[in-house]
Amino acid sequence: MTMDALLALDQGTSSSRAMVFGRDGRLLATAQRELTQHFPQPGWVEHDAEEIWTGQLECAREALAKAGVKVAAIGITNQRETTVLWDRRTGRPLHRALVWQDRRTAPLCEQMRRQGLEPMIRARTGLLLDPYFSATKLRWLLDEVPGARERAARGELAFGTVDSWLLWRLTEGKVHATDASNASRTLLFDIHRGDWSDELLRAFNVPRSLLPEVRPSAGVFGQAAEFGVPIAGIAGDQQAALFGQAALQPGQAKNTYGTGCFLLMHTGAQAHMSTQGLVTTRAAQVDAAAQYALEGSVFVGGAVVQWLRDGLKAIGGSGEVQALAESVTDAGGIMFVPAFAGLGAPYWRPDARGALLGLTRGTTQAHIARAALESIAFQSAALLTAMNADLGADSRLAELRVDGGASANDLLMQFQADLLGIPVLRPKVIETTALGAALLAGIGSGVYASPEEVGGIWQLDRAFEPRMSRDEAGARLAQWDRAVRQVLAE
Repeated sequence: MTMDALLALDQGTSSSRAMVFGRDGRLLATAQRELTQHFPQPGWVEHDAEEIWTGQLECAREALAKAGVKVAAIGITNQRETTVLWDRRTGRPLHRALVWQDRRTAPLCEQMRRQGLEPMIRARTGLLLDPYFSATKLRWLLDEVPGARERAARGELAFGTVDSWLLWRLTEGKVHATDASNASRTLLFDIHRGDWSDELLRAFNVPRSLLPEVRPSAGVFGQAAEFGVPIAGIAGDQQAALFGQAALQPGQAKNTYGTGCFLLMHTGAQAHMSTQGLVTTRAAQVDAAAQYALEGSVFVGGAVVQWLRDGLKAIGGSGEVQALAESVTDAGGIMFVPAFAGLGAPYWRPDARGALLGLTRGTTQAHIARAALESIAFQSAALLTAMNADLGADSRLAELRVDGGASANDLLMQFQADLLGIPVLRPKVIETTALGAALLAGIGSGVYASPEEVGGIWQLDRAFEPRMSRDEAGARLAQWDRAVRQVLAE
C-alpha cells in the first residue's frame, strides 16, 4: 500500500476514464466507459450529465480496485467547453449537457458579432465569438429550458463545465468551483484580471450567481466523500496535457490527438494575442501566478476514425485503421476535409461541412482511410503554420510533443513530422491528459514539491524525424489548402 499514488479522473468527449499513477508517473491501473453521443438535430451534440457522473464514478471504483493501492489525492481533467446547468438543491441537471462540438448557437454568435461585441469579447477573453465556447450554450439553456432564467435569477441553479459538475457530485454538493484553465474557456472570464467579467456577463445575459468560484489548478478543492481523499488538482484536458508533457516553459508545445486535436504552446506569464485565428487561454497554474498558452483547436481529429468505424463501416474497431491505411502506398489523390462539426482554428467556420475530394473509380476504403488519417495531420499542420506566423521566426517551434490515443498510430505520427519538418516526440505515457491531472493533484496535496520535480517524470518513447522533402511537404500542404478553400466556397 502506498500513499503516494494518485487517481486521475479523465472525463472526455467519447469516454470517461479513471487512471491510477504511481509517484514516478507509472500507470498502475485504468478503467474506461464509453459515453453515449446524442445528436438531436444536425449540428447539435449532447451528453447526459448523469451518465457522465455515473460512468466516471464506476471507472474510479474499478481503477482503484485494480490498482490495489490507497491514493493520496484525486485530479480531474475534462472536456472543457461542454456546458452543464443543474439544480443546486437536488443536484439534477435541467437538460442534457451541450457538448463543445455543438453548433446550435451559431446564429446567436452572428447576431452578437453584428452588434459589434466581438472586439470587446476577444480583448477580455483571448477567445473568438464562436459556438465552441460555453457562454452562448449557457444562454441557450437559460432561454430555452422552461423556467430556467427565472430560477437562475433566484439563485437556484448552478452552471459548470464538466470539472465543476464532477467536483459538485464528488463533494456531495459542498463545493462549486473550477480552475482558471476551465474558466478561461467560457467567454465569461477576463483572462487578464483573473475573474469573471461583469461586462461579459451583461453581454451574454448570464447571472453571476450561476458561476463557480475560480481557483488555481493545484490545491485542495474539497474532499471526495466516497473515497476519503482530497480533490487537489483540476485542469481542462488540453492544459492538463500540456502540464503532463512537462511543457512548462515558454516556447514548449504539445499536440493532443483525441476526438479533436489541440495544439498548445506555453507562453509563460504573457498573454500573446493571436492575429492568425488562434486563441489565448490560461494554462494550468500551480499558484496564484497566471500562466498562458496559445492554442489552436481542430474539431474533428480522432473522431474521423470513429466515423470510418460507425458511419462508413470500413473498420470494425479503431485499432484497425492503420493496417487498412497502410495497405495502399498513398491516398490515391484523395483529400478528406472532415468538417463534420464545422472547421475550427485557424478557419473558424461553423457552417463548413465535410468533403471527400478527388474520388475516382479506383478509390477504395483503404484510400479513404489513409486520407482520413492524413486529414488529422493536415489540420494540425495548419495550426502550427498559424502559430509560427503569430510568434515570428525567432519563436518557431523546434519540436512537437504528442499525446492522446491517435498518437499511438505510427503512420500518422510520421506523416505529421513530414508535414511539419520538425521532430515529433511521443512519450512513454501518451495518456498525458490524465497524467497531468494526477501531477497537479500531487502538487496540490504535497506529494510533489514543485513543477520542476514533476518535469523529470516525462520520458521519450519514440522520436519521428521528418523524411519528406520540404518541396514535397509544401506541395501536399498546398493541396490541403485548395481542398479547404473548395469546402469554404460552398
